[in-house]
Amino acid sequence: MSLVIGIGGLILFLILGMPIGFALATSGALGLAAHMGPGIVGPLMAETFFEHSSAYLLLTIPMFVLMSEYLSASGIARDIVQTSYRWIGRLPGGLGIACVAASAMMAAVIGSSTASAATMSTAAFPNMKRLQYHPRVAAGIIAISGTLAIMIPPSIILVIYGILTEQSIGKLLIAGIVPGLLTMAGYTLVIVWIALRRPDMMPRAPSFDLRAAMRSMLTVWPILLLIVVVIGSLYGGVATPTEIGAVGSLFALAIVLALRRLNGGTLRAAMENTLRTYMMIIMIILGAMVFGYFMTYTQVTQDLVRAVVEADLPPWGILLLLLLVYLLLGCFLDQIAILVLTVPLTFPIVSALGFDGIWYGIIITKTVEIGLVTPPLGLNVYVTSSVTRVPLGEAFKGVLPFLVVELVLLAILVTWPGLTLWLPGQMQ
Repeated sequence: MSLVIGIGGLILFLILGMPIGFALATSGALGLAAHMGPGIVGPLMAETFFEHSSAYLLLTIPMFVLMSEYLSASGIARDIVQTSYRWIGRLPGGLGIACVAASAMMAAVIGSSTASAATMSTAAFPNMKRLQYHPRVAAGIIAISGTLAIMIPPSIILVIYGILTEQSIGKLLIAGIVPGLLTMAGYTLVIVWIALRRPDMMPRAPSFDLRAAMRSMLTVWPILLLIVVVIGSLYGGVATPTEIGAVGSLFALAIVLALRRLNGGTLRAAMENTLRTYMMIIMIILGAMVFGYFMTYTQVTQDLVRAVVEADLPPWGILLLLLLVYLLLGCFLDQIAILVLTVPLTFPIVSALGFDGIWYGIIITKTVEIGLVTPPLGLNVYVTSSVTRVPLGEAFKGVLPFLVVELVLLAILVTWPGLTLWLPGQMQ
């Protein structure tokens, strides 16, 4: 009965238009009240909101958001999109591909998919709207492009996985490079396919101007410098993966001030947008934590994992069932909650079966990446919809073609572990 109340309540609240964070928290609280009694709900929610809102790892998110807001408020994020567009805008779906390329560059400094989606919503969507891109397609491209930040280093999710499993965080981050590039290629193919099939949804640029394209390269050096600072600080040991957001935001502020592209008004706007975006993200995460407790206390997550482990299957069969469970959980739980709830249970099993821990981390990250754009939770889609004001249902429809290629890419990474492990294998 409690499962019906919790999951049914979540679906009902989302249909009624309640914000996702409040929907998750409310449905989780109702489910907990039905399962354990109303007396447990108040203290549990108070403890959850206090502890998780001040958790060290979650406090890295506003730094990444602040860095992205500096880039957005100063116009650098928009310059990246424009430069990419000047070079490849003539291709089918050129601005969409430019958005993917710009998101990959932003991913190399931001590390947070939600922050990337929020930034690109501000930087890319107005241009897409001006060029008469269909809002559904535009929102879908922005939402899916934001997921690159979860794979391309530095990645908050890979850092959390490394902490939970005591795997080398450096090797995990390096291992994300090739899968990240493959993901970019997959997104590009989908955009070209949509543009060729429905050119009315993604008009091409009228012409290619080599001189303008070359001149636009002068505007992207700040982001390239920032990438060098962030990656150099990370791998040079200057800052830990959880500190890199603060380092990056400090250098981003220094760059935009040196360029005189940030005044008092835009600085205030950047701070306000950071607070607004972070509060939206943290409310969704906190709501997901409450809902995650409901799923844990009702033993749904543990029962799923236990059923997979006890199944009389070969190692690859068990792995595939675990991935299916992760894809299912991604539809209902926050990505951090999924890792915290399941990795301590599944990692020892996968290790005992002989699978590589670094490779498993990338595979799990890919399933989490898919969960960022699958309903009903789909955090990136909610962020994109909130910023662009594209209706939520339309945004989810825009993401749908990309989900197909995501599953294909997941199958490729599972089938050929060498694609993931080659670069980490070059590290000493």
